[in-house]
Amino acid sequence: MRLKDKVAIITGAASGIGLATARRYLDEGARVAIVDIGADRVRQACEQLGGDSVAGHVVDVTDRAQIDAMVAEVKRRWGRIDVLVNNAGITKDARLVRMTEAQFDQVIAVNLKGVFECAQAVAATMIEQRAGVIINASSVVGLYGNFGQTNYAAAKAGVIGFSQTWARELGPHGVRSVAVCPGFVQTPILDTIPENVMQTLLEKVPLGRLARPEEIASVYAFLASDDASYINGVAIEVSGGIMM
Repeated sequence: MRLKDKVAIITGAASGIGLATARRYLDEGARVAIVDIGADRVRQACEQLGGDSVAGHVVDVTDRAQIDAMVAEVKRRWGRIDVLVNNAGITKDARLVRMTEAQFDQVIAVNLKGVFECAQAVAATMIEQRAGVIINASSVVGLYGNFGQTNYAAAKAGVIGFSQTWARELGPHGVRSVAVCPGFVQTPILDTIPENVMQTLLEKVPLGRLARPEEIASVYAFLASDDASYINGVAIEVSGGIMM
């Protein structure tokens, strides 16, 4: 088990990629803090996963007080923090000429500032340990842009910049920072994409299908493990070759 006794915090962990990652981490021997915004969703995820190696935390990643309280509780319970997976994210899509300020601000608050807040909250602990990894969920949209996603693309591009900057700042303390750029994954976040648009996207993927959440989770598991101990500051595309 590659993650035996490692302590991981996963945001947006009650569904989709986050839940798949939590399950994979547990299978690999980790202790996992399930972090999400809805109390019912957190409870249901913990019930699905079960066991003493899971703890649920209801947290809004735009609320620093809630983040700090969660981090303190994880440290109290398990004594350390080895992995942070910044997975929480939302979409509020619209073309530039129609996007409202509220739509822009909401996505930036969760997908960009929330990543900053969570990373800053665990950084001191990881520096003190001289070990840890921060894994940030970016997207191929952060690399190449996407129609109707000015806010989402900006946030996901910013996350790559975070990862590279933190790799330089934290690397000397033994802490790694990486970004993962999934393509289009079978999760509820795609429900807003019209069927004809989705078909066009699939035609661009050489593998001819969407990714399964478990396929992204396997990359997160590798990056959290000691097998990836020299991977730092990169943005890893996991997209089925969509931009070839």
